[in-house]
Amino acid sequence: MNPNSSSPLASQESSASTNRLKAQSLIDALAAPVLTHIIDGKACVSIDGQISSNRSPVDGSELNKTALGSEADVRAASLSSSIAFESWRLWPAAKRRDVLHAIADKLESNAEAISLIETADTGQPLHFTGKTATRGAENFRYFADLCTRASDGHSYPTPTHLNYTMREPIGPVGAITPWNMPFMLATWKIAPALAAGCTVVHKPAEWSPLTATLLAKIALEAGLPAGVLNIVQGIGDGAGSALTQDPRIKAIAFVGGTKTGSRIMAQGAPTLKRVHFELGGKSPVVVFDDSDLDRAVDAVAFMIFSLNGQRCNAGSRLLVQRSIHDQFVERLVKRAQSIRVGDPFDPATEVGPLIHGVQLAKVKEHCDRAQQAGATIHCGGVPIGNPALHPQGHWFAPTVVSGVTASMDIVREEVFGPVLAVLPFDDEAEALALANDSRYGLSTYLWTSNVGRVHRLARSFQSGMVWVNTEISRNLSTPFGGMKDSGVGRDGGDWSFDFYMETRNVCIALDEHRIPKIGKN
Repeated sequence: MNPNSSSPLASQESSASTNRLKAQSLIDALAAPVLTHIIDGKACVSIDGQISSNRSPVDGSELNKTALGSEADVRAASLSSSIAFESWRLWPAAKRRDVLHAIADKLESNAEAISLIETADTGQPLHFTGKTATRGAENFRYFADLCTRASDGHSYPTPTHLNYTMREPIGPVGAITPWNMPFMLATWKIAPALAAGCTVVHKPAEWSPLTATLLAKIALEAGLPAGVLNIVQGIGDGAGSALTQDPRIKAIAFVGGTKTGSRIMAQGAPTLKRVHFELGGKSPVVVFDDSDLDRAVDAVAFMIFSLNGQRCNAGSRLLVQRSIHDQFVERLVKRAQSIRVGDPFDPATEVGPLIHGVQLAKVKEHCDRAQQAGATIHCGGVPIGNPALHPQGHWFAPTVVSGVTASMDIVREEVFGPVLAVLPFDDEAEALALANDSRYGLSTYLWTSNVGRVHRLARSFQSGMVWVNTEISRNLSTPFGGMKDSGVGRDGGDWSFDFYMETRNVCIALDEHRIPKIGKN
C-alpha cells in the first residue's frame, strides 16, 4: 500500500469512474438481458432457462446475469462442433490461417473493450489487462502461421521400406479455462486447436464468463464458420462435467486446480478422452547470495504480487540463502508496502481485489494458520478496504511471511493470492531439497551468477520449466507445462499440435523384399 495515500484504496476517482462506466456499458451491450451461450453461431439461452448472477469483485454488485448451461446445452454444442468439424478439418491450411489472422486483427481493434470487461469481471487492474487483447492476438497469429505445417510429419526410410508420418485433427475438443486470466488463457487453448483443424466447445469459469462470449462473437465476425467455436456457460458440476463425459468430445484441455483435474480425468476415462492439464503450482524462487539482488527483488515481487497473486506459476515460495535472508526480506517488505492497492479501474493501481469472497476467505485462512503456527507476518496478512465505498470488495494486502517451516500449509498448498512465504537455506544441496519438496512441479525460478550451479540445478529441479535470472519470459515456441501434480502435457509450438492432432504412420515397401513364409506352399 502506498504510505502517502490517505486510504489503501485511494484512486484517481474521475479516471476510474469513467472506466467503470465504460465497462458496465460494454457489459450491458454484451449481456443484456442475459449473457448467452454461443452455439452453432447463434446466441442462445439455456434450454432449461436457468441463469446465474455474475458479481463484481470490487463491490459485490451484479455485473450481469449469465445463462447456466446444462447437459442438454453441452449436447447441442458438441453436436454443432461435430458437424462443423467435418468441413473445418478439410479447409485448406492457408485459408484457416487467414481466418485466424482476421480474428487477431479484430482482437486488437477491440482491445479497450476486452481490457475493461476483463477488469470488471476479474478485478485484475487495467495496468495488466491493457495487454490482454495483444497477448490473445499474439496467440492467434503465432498458431495461424503454423497452420500450413500442422499436419507435417517425418520420413524414416530403410533399404526396403519407407515410413512416413502425417498428422490430422483429433476432432471436437473441450476447453475448460479458469478465472484468473480468462481471455488470454482461452486464446492459448483455442488458437492451436483451431489451427490444427479441430472444433472447440469452450466452458469458461463461472466467476469470469464475459470475455469468452465476447471472443466467440469476435471470431464469428472475423469469418470463423458457425459451430467451429461454441461457448457453453455454466458451473463445473453441471456444464463442465457434461463436457468431460460427452462422447463426441475427443479431448479436454483444462487449466485449473489439481483436484478438478483429477475428477476430469476420471470422468473422461469411459470415453478414453485425451487430456491436457495445466494445474496447480507452488513454484519456488531460489536466490543465492551471489545474485544481482536488485534485479532479484524486482522479479520476486513481480512474480508474486502481479495479477493480484492469482497466477498458476506465481513464485510463492521464496528460498533465500541465509547470509542475505534478513536484508532480502526487509527489501521485499518495503516493496510490498509500496504497492498501489486499489480500484482496478484506476490506471495507477497495481493490485486489485481478489476474484471472489470464497477466494478471499481462503487466502486469509492460510495467513491466519501460519501465524498461529508461529510464522511472522511482516506486512499484509489481512483483508483491506474502505467500508464506506467498497463494503463487499475482496482486497487482500500484499503479504510477506517468514519463520515458516516446510511442513506448513502456507508453504505446501497453493494460496493463489498476493502471499509470499520465505524460507532460508545454507547451501546448494539444501536449496535443491527444499525446492523439490513439493507435490507440485510447474515452475522454478533460480537467481545466481554461478554458471556451473545454473546447469547443475536446472537439470535437478523437479519442474516443467526453469527460469534463470529472470521472471517468466513468454516464448510461444517453447513447451509450457508442469510435472507431478502440476499437470499433464505441454502447450506451445509443435507440442500443442501433438495434443490436438493424431499421428498416423504409413509404411510402404520399396521393392520386392523377402516376405517370411509359414505353412506349406
